[in-house]
Amino acid sequence: MKETSLALALSGLAFILAVIWGNPLLRILKHFKLGKMIRVEGPESHITKMGTPTMGGLMILIPVAVLTILLNAVSLLGLNVLGQSVMLPLVVMIAFALLGAIDDWEGIRGPRRGIGMRASTKFIIQIVLALITTYFLRNVLNVAELRWPGTHTIIDLGGWYIPIAVIIIVGMSNAVNLTDGLDGLAGLISATAFAAYGGIALIQGDVFVGRFCFTLVGAIFGFLWFNVHPAMLFMGDLGSLSLGAVLGVVSLMTGQWILLPLIAVIPVANAMSDILQVGYFKVTHGKRLFKMAPLHHHFELSGWSETQVVQRFWLISLLCAMFGIAIALV
Repeated sequence: MKETSLALALSGLAFILAVIWGNPLLRILKHFKLGKMIRVEGPESHITKMGTPTMGGLMILIPVAVLTILLNAVSLLGLNVLGQSVMLPLVVMIAFALLGAIDDWEGIRGPRRGIGMRASTKFIIQIVLALITTYFLRNVLNVAELRWPGTHTIIDLGGWYIPIAVIIIVGMSNAVNLTDGLDGLAGLISATAFAAYGGIALIQGDVFVGRFCFTLVGAIFGFLWFNVHPAMLFMGDLGSLSLGAVLGVVSLMTGQWILLPLIAVIPVANAMSDILQVGYFKVTHGKRLFKMAPLHHHFELSGWSETQVVQRFWLISLLCAMFGIAIALV
C-alpha cells in the first residue's frame, strides 16, 4: 500500500508540474512558430489543425526528467525514492526525444520541410540507440529476460534477447509515433500502457520501475490537459518516439514484454495496419487494404468522428491493459 501511495503521489506531482509548465511552453512554441505541417493526403477535417504548435512532448519530458533526477539526488540523504535503475529509461527518453526533435525541426524549418528526417536515417539511429540500451539492460541492470505470465518462471533467452529487445524498443517507438495522429489518442493510449506496467512492476517488486511509470502517467495527463480535442498543441515526434521507446524499455525491465502486444494493442494494431497497407499496395499494384493507414484514419474515413475514434480506441486499450495485468498476475 505504501508503494502504491508514493507512486500515485509522484503521478500527481508530475501532473501539476506539467500543467504549470504547459502555458509557458505554448507561448514559446508559438513565438518560434513551431506549427504542425498537415499531410495533404490526410482526412480533410485535419486541415484546420495546420499551424497548431508541435513538439509538445517537452511538456512530458521536463517534469519527468526533473523529478527523476531530483529524487535520485535525495538518495544521498538516505531517502530511497527512485533507484538509479530508472536513469536508463530516462536517458532513453531523452535520447529518442532529441531524435524526434530533429525530425520535427526538419519537417517545420529544415530543408525537408513538410517531410522531416529521412526514414532510413531515423531508423538506423533508432537501432543504434536500442542496441546500446539492450547492452545496459542485460549486462548492467541484469533484468529478467522473460517472465512467463502467471508464473514465477524466468526464461533465459540467450542470444535471442538482443534482437528481440531491439525490435521491441524500435518497434514501439515507431508504433506510438504512428498512433500520434488524433487529438489525445497517443497520450491516452500511452498513459494506459504505462499505468498497466506500473501496476505490474509494483506488484512483482520492481518498485522503482513502478514509480517511474506512474510519474510518466501524471506528466502525460498534464500534457492531455492541452492536447484533448480540439488540441492546443501536438506531441510531435519528440514526444511520440520517446514515449514509445520508453514503453518498450519498461516492458523489458519488468520482464513482461510478451504481454506488450495486448497492453499496447492500439499502437501495435496501427503499426500492423501500416505494414499491411504498404505490402498490399505493392502486391496488388495500387489497391488499398484500408481506406487510409494507420488504422485510426481508416475509421475516420468510414464515418467515425475524431472524438469517437479516440474514445473507442482508448476503451479497447483500457480493457486490453486490464486483461494484460490479470494475465501477468494470475
